[in-house]
Amino acid sequence: MSNSFSLEGRKALVTGSNTGLGQAIAVGLAAAGAEVLCAARRAPDETLDLITKAGGKAGGLSLDFADPMAARDIFQDQGIDILVNNAGIIRRADAVDFTEDDWDAVMDVNLKALFFTTQAFAKELLAKGRLGKVVNIASLLSFQGGIRVPSYTAAKHGVAGLTKLLANEWAAKGINVNAVAPGYIETNNTEALRADAGRNKAILERIPANRWGRPEDVAGAAVFLSSAAADYVHGAILNVDGGWLAR
Repeated sequence: MSNSFSLEGRKALVTGSNTGLGQAIAVGLAAAGAEVLCAARRAPDETLDLITKAGGKAGGLSLDFADPMAARDIFQDQGIDILVNNAGIIRRADAVDFTEDDWDAVMDVNLKALFFTTQAFAKELLAKGRLGKVVNIASLLSFQGGIRVPSYTAAKHGVAGLTKLLANEWAAKGINVNAVAPGYIETNNTEALRADAGRNKAILERIPANRWGRPEDVAGAAVFLSSAAADYVHGAILNVDGGWLAR
């Protein structure tokens, strides 16, 4: 019986893959057999080193999603059949103090760039009659409101909605669109929360698993949704949150 979780012969693009979740996902996809194109604003040298030292295949690509159209021309004739939309930023301030610049910066990277990158990916697949997988990185804040992150919350609600809309449009055309919703994971984006003793304690008390997640906890979910094992999974948002939403 063939291994339906294998990604041998597949080629993936992972955005924001120089650190954190993106790095772990890129390493996980490579370990499952995919050739991984690591896209990031800064050179993903560490990620490439981790993959190649483990015997995997990877390449780097400079993309800054502050320009939401940054990826519009990168898919043509590249053979990419897995797209992981991980690139994202966060800005924190009370809602009454939140600036238009902070709003636009987050929405451009986290939502607008995600949509137009996915659009470009799908156009290439549909034009060539090829199958593909899209894995969006959503969030617990796709379901909850959070505190002091209005644009991030709005964007991640949007990611959940777009995941379902695109699944509805493309499921019958051979493109699976799903999302992973990480919980509280040890990344740069959560450094401020972990450094706040009160918030850190409150968060841990709410997580049934009684620990912060690690980036590699998310990688397995991304590998699954990228694989043939998930061929009949469309429009799903898979929570990887230590049980937070079940609490």
